[in-house]
Amino acid sequence: MGLGNRRLQIDRSGPFFTVFLPNSWAIGLQIRQKLCSLGPIFAFGAPSPTASYGKTRYFTGATYGALTWGAGGRAMHYSAAMHIQPPALLLAAGRGERMRPLTDHTPKPLLAVQGLPLLQWHLQALAQAGVARAVINTAWLGEQISDRFSSFFVPKGALDKRKQLSISYSHEGLDFGCALETAGGIARALPRLGPVFWLAAGDVFAPDFRFAAAAAKRFAAGDALAHLWLVKNPEHNPRGDFGLSADGLALNLPADHPGPRHTYSTIALLRAELFAAPWCDIPAGNPAGLAAPLAPLLRRAMDAGRVTAELYTGRWTDVGTPERLATLNAETPTPG
Repeated sequence: MGLGNRRLQIDRSGPFFTVFLPNSWAIGLQIRQKLCSLGPIFAFGAPSPTASYGKTRYFTGATYGALTWGAGGRAMHYSAAMHIQPPALLLAAGRGERMRPLTDHTPKPLLAVQGLPLLQWHLQALAQAGVARAVINTAWLGEQISDRFSSFFVPKGALDKRKQLSISYSHEGLDFGCALETAGGIARALPRLGPVFWLAAGDVFAPDFRFAAAAAKRFAAGDALAHLWLVKNPEHNPRGDFGLSADGLALNLPADHPGPRHTYSTIALLRAELFAAPWCDIPAGNPAGLAAPLAPLLRRAMDAGRVTAELYTGRWTDVGTPERLATLNAETPTPG
């Protein structure tokens, strides 16, 4: 890999590669520019010339990795994964009114399902899939969530540190005193996410779902604003949410349309473009703390043919009532 008049040593053994850099923090800025030229950037940070120690991560359409530099900008190296995985946003800000009194003192994402906090099932799947970063939005009792998971998550039994999932938080409750609904919460977290990201609700149990890198790669290469996973309509949502065309487009069907509808699983791949005009009028970062639902944005994009979808046939439960939680906990535990 050439960089100006410098040539970097690259170790390409295994699924990861390492680039060994000269002893200069400034090369980090050139590496950033080089990586930006490789493809669409999922997220990145820039090293600071004043930092005595630090780490910054780069995510592009071809790679993700971490650039590390030591005291005085020395002992630098860059390591990157060869597979594609954008970051993830996990929605965990809801009050869980229907789950009361269970949620009076515990946020719904921390309620135990088959021995693990509900949110941990998603964290486990993301880490196993090679996702390196997750943002969790919080409001009701949000400090319990950040106290429980802190700033990183390592899957149970993982020996490879590359499976570690870095976690940051968008604390809507602390910032605004309330949750911002789905679109408002996403807009608030958007500066932490980059152009493409996974989305999943923290109160859904889907132990068979895999956050596949191949799906993220296909989505990033296309022009859809969203890709949704749809499920069979549960008893509490018999009419479903969206239609699905033969060629994989999600359909915003009129209320009187006789065609079949499926339920949105709350798992998706999204493009940040969906949260800008003409689809959304909330500024990135949502500085005013505007609350807004996601469905109207999706329906506008569907009407323009910019939302794709597929059916997910694995186990899926919207853990929205104490009865559904009890049913799950009465079943044979799923390997975690």
